[in-house]
Amino acid sequence: MKIPNLKRFFVGIATLTSLAFVFSLAFSLDEKKTAMADPSPDPPVIHKKDIEAGLALQKAFVTVSNAVIPSVVNISTTSLITTHQNPIFNDPFFRQFFGTPFNHGGGPPQKHVERSLGSGFIISKDGYIVTNYHVIKHATKVTVVLSDKTSYRAKVVGKDPMTDVAVIRIHPKHDLPVIRWGSSRDVSVGTIVLAMGSPFGLTQSITMGIVSALKRSNMGIEQYENFIQTDAAINPGNSGGPLVNLKGEVIGMNTAIYTTNGGYEGIGFAIPVDMVRRVLKDLMTKGKVVRGWLGVSIQNVTPVIAKQFRLPGHRGVLVSDVLPNSPAKKAGMKRGDVILGLNGQDVMDANDLRLRVSQIAPGTDATLSIIRDGRRRNITVRVGELPSKLSMMGGAEPEKSPSHFDNVLNGIMVMDLNRDIRGQLNLPDNTRGVVISAIAPGSLAEASGLKRGDVIQEINRRPVTSVHAYIRVARHIGKSENVLLTVLRDGHHSYVSLSP
Repeated sequence: MKIPNLKRFFVGIATLTSLAFVFSLAFSLDEKKTAMADPSPDPPVIHKKDIEAGLALQKAFVTVSNAVIPSVVNISTTSLITTHQNPIFNDPFFRQFFGTPFNHGGGPPQKHVERSLGSGFIISKDGYIVTNYHVIKHATKVTVVLSDKTSYRAKVVGKDPMTDVAVIRIHPKHDLPVIRWGSSRDVSVGTIVLAMGSPFGLTQSITMGIVSALKRSNMGIEQYENFIQTDAAINPGNSGGPLVNLKGEVIGMNTAIYTTNGGYEGIGFAIPVDMVRRVLKDLMTKGKVVRGWLGVSIQNVTPVIAKQFRLPGHRGVLVSDVLPNSPAKKAGMKRGDVILGLNGQDVMDANDLRLRVSQIAPGTDATLSIIRDGRRRNITVRVGELPSKLSMMGGAEPEKSPSHFDNVLNGIMVMDLNRDIRGQLNLPDNTRGVVISAIAPGSLAEASGLKRGDVIQEINRRPVTSVHAYIRVARHIGKSENVLLTVLRDGHHSYVSLSP
């Protein structure tokens, strides 16, 4: 509890008030004589018409708050969490270079009870409630408290980790107040919004702000991202609560914040309500979301990639890998294809394509406009269903490369793949390339996102099958030359561009 701090705060205010009174009194006594000779003018009169706009806005806030608060709930969860000691010892490269530490294992896994708080909003009279997946992720017990302080045990009906949306249900004794749906399509930057929820367990709290930006993606929060950014204060405990407009309509679900200190810093993110509604039917009827799937790994086209692939511009999405037996593979797609359009509409970036494909019903034909080897063509793909889990398909000390080159590869140390390393990295026996064993801090490679354990398979689209081949290619790269690496990480290929 923070009552001592609270007391000190109020004592400070009381002290300042007393001082202000003393100063005011002293000023009055000192000015008494001059006041008789030169009376001060009367204070300006504040006319009602001058504050009508502010009063109207204030009334709107009160009206919206009273209308929406009954449909906002507090959610508390209890979870049994298992933790493992010394996770660094599970790093395959730690074991490779240092072996297994004495008495490693750290003892048995540790279990502890974790309690957390979140928010949600009611979407049906009979007790269906929407919240964030991360609010109920590990929950063994979920409790919902309504605005009238009534408490209910809740059951998880459906959850979708990819959008961070979940549906829970209670069985109330009477019909519940339901939130009004808005549409995120009608939201603009500058729209006034109210964020509602239970920050730090302070139930039925409301903060006000504006929409700061739209379509925020690549935040590393969820797999499918299209966030509304707001400066309305969002704090721990707000997760799952509604973001509403001045009509009292929900336009988003408060989900995350950008912070350097764990608290509010003016940047919050909400899932657009249209995305929430899109997954609700599946969650309420199937407990999961059925999504369309192509079976490709994709990344945005950068200027360096556009130059390497001789593309006319920087628009589109690069296919960095095609999974075996996937819809894309069956349709004839290849690694290196650049997707420019889907069903007649331009593709803006990787996130745009991922979202749009996910919304296509499995079994539906989709037309992709692509560029391959400089030529534009259309490919028809029968969209599949995204699998719940995508499964991917000698002993001597491996040779290592030097880490110093007078070009963009400086700071990268690689080593040959052998049977042991393939096993540690869960790589198929036929995997070819060199594995990154170390990256110099502050190097260009580190800044580009390369990591230990990445397997470099091509440099500027030329295969690299050994340390000798890597050194031979690296030594011929100029100091100011751009480099495109084909990298294998966690079973997926990607292209990494390095520019001096």
